Amino acid sequence: MLGFLKRPVVVTADINLNVVALTAVGLLSRLWQLAYPRAVVFDEVYYGQYISFYMKRIFFLDGSGPPFGHMLLALGGYLGGFDGNFLWNRIGAEYSSNVPVWSLRLLPALTGAFSIPMAYQILLELGFSHCAAMGAALLMLIENALITQSRLMLLESVLIFFNLLAVLSYLKFSNSQKHRPFSLSWWFWLMLTGVACSCAVGVKYMGIFTYLLVLAVASVHAWHLIGDQTLSNVCVLCHLLARAAALLVIPTLMYLLFFYVHLILVYRSGPHDQIMSSAFQASLEGGLARITQGQPLEVAYGSQVTLKNVFGKPVPCWLHSHQSTYPMIYENGRGSSHQQQVTCYPFKDVNNWWIVKDPGRHQLVVNNPPRPVRHGDVVQLVHGMTTRFLNTHDVAAPLSPHSQEVSCYVDYNISMPSQNLWRLDIVNRESDTEVWKTILSEVRLVHVNTSAILKLSGAHLPDWGFQQLEVVGEKLSRGYHESMVWNVEEHRYGKSQEQKERELELHSPAQMDVSRNLSFMARFLELQWRMLTAKSDDSEHKYSSSPLDWVTLDTSIAYWLHPRTSAQIHLLGNIVIWASASLAMVVYVLLFFWYLLRRRRSICDIPEDSWLRWVLAGALCAGGWAVNYLPFFMMEKTLFLYHYLPALTFQILLLPVVLQHVSDHLCRSQLLRSLFSALVVAWYSCACHVFNTLRPLTYGDKSLSPSELKALRWKDSWDILIRKH
Repeated sequence: MLGFLKRPVVVTADINLNVVALTAVGLLSRLWQLAYPRAVVFDEVYYGQYISFYMKRIFFLDGSGPPFGHMLLALGGYLGGFDGNFLWNRIGAEYSSNVPVWSLRLLPALTGAFSIPMAYQILLELGFSHCAAMGAALLMLIENALITQSRLMLLESVLIFFNLLAVLSYLKFSNSQKHRPFSLSWWFWLMLTGVACSCAVGVKYMGIFTYLLVLAVASVHAWHLIGDQTLSNVCVLCHLLARAAALLVIPTLMYLLFFYVHLILVYRSGPHDQIMSSAFQASLEGGLARITQGQPLEVAYGSQVTLKNVFGKPVPCWLHSHQSTYPMIYENGRGSSHQQQVTCYPFKDVNNWWIVKDPGRHQLVVNNPPRPVRHGDVVQLVHGMTTRFLNTHDVAAPLSPHSQEVSCYVDYNISMPSQNLWRLDIVNRESDTEVWKTILSEVRLVHVNTSAILKLSGAHLPDWGFQQLEVVGEKLSRGYHESMVWNVEEHRYGKSQEQKERELELHSPAQMDVSRNLSFMARFLELQWRMLTAKSDDSEHKYSSSPLDWVTLDTSIAYWLHPRTSAQIHLLGNIVIWASASLAMVVYVLLFFWYLLRRRRSICDIPEDSWLRWVLAGALCAGGWAVNYLPFFMMEKTLFLYHYLPALTFQILLLPVVLQHVSDHLCRSQLLRSLFSALVVAWYSCACHVFNTLRPLTYGDKSLSPSELKALRWKDSWDILIRKH
């Protein structure tokens, strides 16, 4: 029984020394002098502030993508002991001693280094030679722009890593399918594909393009699987369910997990929570939560409330009034009612308070027990500080002439009676007897006389309106819109009938204890919506560029300039690699359609297994380039050269594929193959020379004269290269 103890336990492992060597060289190229320069480099000023928010547990919102990438960068800061105390306000600012620069830049550098052996593995899994795989890895190793981007506290190298991991995992799963379906390795690679896809999307929304590409390839393979007559119906169903679970369910759960962890980490109020709903803000520690803690939940007749517009654009604001009236005559010659102005004010103010009044009673206090206001009830809103009623009538609004003016009624003893009755419409009600709730209820106020709906137009009033936002009565409602929806943010039960006492009451905080917490899904859905609808920055930038500039490398970015010497870091690609990769893409497309046309005529120029390998390589490499590049033509945002790097990575993978194909199938004689191999070696030498030429701008560790800087522009470098070779 214990016989196994008589023999030593032996573990054997196959170690690919190519992978080990590529990993080691990749780590050396990315980690060498990683903490240099010890200054804020370009977009580190952007990501650094989010890392500080994580360290201080302060809520933030970044419309550029989900929080997973930010959390990975923050993990580096946490492991390095960063306390978040650094002012990220200027590119080039020297890091203070408490900022662990090496630790913060470590993760992007590691992902950039590990992408090199992954490129090697992807070519092998596609069925190409070790020579082609090594060629792809070497191109990734010496591409200057990839090195620069991976040595800084930026997310492109992390995105590229998960893109490649998703492709590699799926290829390993697909190859396992041919030999050992439902084995342990089969399940591992299938699950890892889903995890890698979700991580790519979690780093940046651009990752969804690679995810969709993997889904498309998996769908085609699943379609062929359904037609496999050697498999039983139960077996096919199990295959489909496994793929659905791994490629659809797991990414969804992982995506939710990223936000769950994010919301656990950033639980304190901060500068970004103003654009969130009152309910979301109240769920954060400090800020609105401190103000609203203990407020009554149910709004009753006599309640004192502030009403916040749910839309929150152009800025978050509250229904407001003040003593000033509308001008008798506007600048365009139109007249007004000369009633008291009603606006939306983007700051906390005592003039934001309103009293919910029962039209059938005169009292402005809450009964004991309170009488709650319900959906469909008719109410009057009395401005707390001026005691005038919220009113609208058939008079054109000052800036929106097709809508009604909203005012607080002033009795001028003329033939213009007050029209101050409003019907409460709870938009998110669960029943028609729903009670109006603080923070949670989203309501529309419908004018009883004219059916106009109280709405924020978003226009800024002139100086006579103190540049506050216009509020109108939208008579012709074009359906639901958040600008017509309001929620009670601050709330107290009114106790004072006398105006002087009530004014003192309006200035004092509420003192009741009722807690409200949003569920995770409610917070997730709101945060996701705010991120997707956040206005992107479409302003011009000194280094912004168009997608057409990227392919020709007709642009670069000066990332960092040494304050005392001429050392500097530029995002500048290796022109030999970029131009060759673009040429390889053209050659692949031409050859693909040529083979396709000839196969239609039943002429097979290459064996069937080579054709299938050629198609799969094109679907993943050429397709990866297309899905990561072409969408930028439709984006209305400021674009930079680094946006092209994920697409470039797939192009680099395609280049050795085309080279091997030309050597194996188009060079018919041994002499042609030898000449072609010599050309490829010379071409790699050129790429290495350009890498070495641009190295001072990649690492920024050498002072350069003006003439040397001019010579390092890619067009000049190309001329120099041609002359030397």
